[in-house]
Amino acid sequence: MITDPRPTARWSRAFRQLYAVSVVGGIGQQVALLAVPVLAVDVLRATPGQVGLLGVLGTAAFLLIGLPAGVWVDRADRRTVMIFADLVRSVLFASVPVAWWAGWLTIGQLYLVVLLAGAGTVFFDVAEQSYLPAVVGRERLVAANSLLVSTGATIQIGGRALGGFLVQLLSAPVALVLNALAYLVSALVLARLRPDAAPARQAGRRDGFGRQLAEGVRHVLGNPLLRPLVLSLASINLTVNLMTTMLPVVFLRELGLGAGALGLFLGAGGVGALLGAVTARPLADRIGHGRALWLPGLIVAPLGALVPLLDTGPALWLAGFGWLATAWRTGIGNVIGVSLRQRCTPDALLGRMNAVFRFLLFGAIAVGAALSGLLGQYAGVRTALWLGAAGAALTWLPIFCSPLRALAEPPTAPSPQGPATVADACAPPARTGR
Repeated sequence: MITDPRPTARWSRAFRQLYAVSVVGGIGQQVALLAVPVLAVDVLRATPGQVGLLGVLGTAAFLLIGLPAGVWVDRADRRTVMIFADLVRSVLFASVPVAWWAGWLTIGQLYLVVLLAGAGTVFFDVAEQSYLPAVVGRERLVAANSLLVSTGATIQIGGRALGGFLVQLLSAPVALVLNALAYLVSALVLARLRPDAAPARQAGRRDGFGRQLAEGVRHVLGNPLLRPLVLSLASINLTVNLMTTMLPVVFLRELGLGAGALGLFLGAGGVGALLGAVTARPLADRIGHGRALWLPGLIVAPLGALVPLLDTGPALWLAGFGWLATAWRTGIGNVIGVSLRQRCTPDALLGRMNAVFRFLLFGAIAVGAALSGLLGQYAGVRTALWLGAAGAALTWLPIFCSPLRALAEPPTAPSPQGPATVADACAPPARTGR
């Protein structure tokens, strides 16, 4: 089976530019993820509840505008959407150090910046994932996503450390100046890319906004390949966040290991995600895309049970190994899953498809965090960890019980103009028997 006819071909200039944007923006996001809460605590003397609200507002935009953003992205030039989102985020984060220097900075402004920057991230992410197939071609999506996901995992490993160094060296407000500059550089690089053809695809269409939104939802939830994929990925996000939300409580209060040990433990997850991204493509080439989506989940299911056993001494290392294995499986799913959904969705539906996925996946993150807090408060922290591990051990089942189970490689959408019906957009091919 050949999933990429040009595995060693040189990447196009457009993809190299898009890759540079991903690197610059990823570093900026990691710096902001650390600088914003440090600024709130050290400069604005925020309470724990206010810091928690900052975290909620950072992802609230995915739930508030995630679905309609897909329709807007499909109606617009996707490159222009990304440029505008970068410029908006640059101005928002630049406003924080300016207000700090002027003595005007308040927690209310920080709330607004985080919320609006999250809205910019919604539009950027949906547009970027929808623009990628036009840049690399659908036959190279697995290789491109493998590179992007592995790079993102590497940035995740080192980005928090870099952010901590910059905050300590320059202060949190000044570190956000660098974040604003990163988004500005990203916008300038994107401006050199060729325009997208999205407006031409929508020309002549008379569907209303609501009908187009419903079309995107039906394409995902009514599709025999995409429905089990989104169900499995959302289940992973929910169950993993059941554990992640309570890990700081275990490390800092129960075990007294400190923030440094927590950072190293979570960093092991970044290493696992990187390994998963690197091994995803050769694994899919060898056993097929379907098996690469469910078999790693079955393999690591027992290892996830090591995480609730977290303790000092050897148990800490075993739990770290279980966390790394869980993240390895997630890294594989990110590469294969994103490539599958991009490759079997018509160009005219890419924005709405990605928006539906982002809405459901980030919604699962929010539900997992909220459920973890309730369980930790009323049933015990370890209960949340055990339920998360038990649930994560079953998240491969939706794919195993679907046509995805033995899929050799993802089909290509039948027409750039879209299928006759959205249910036919990604009809599964015959099983190969592999």
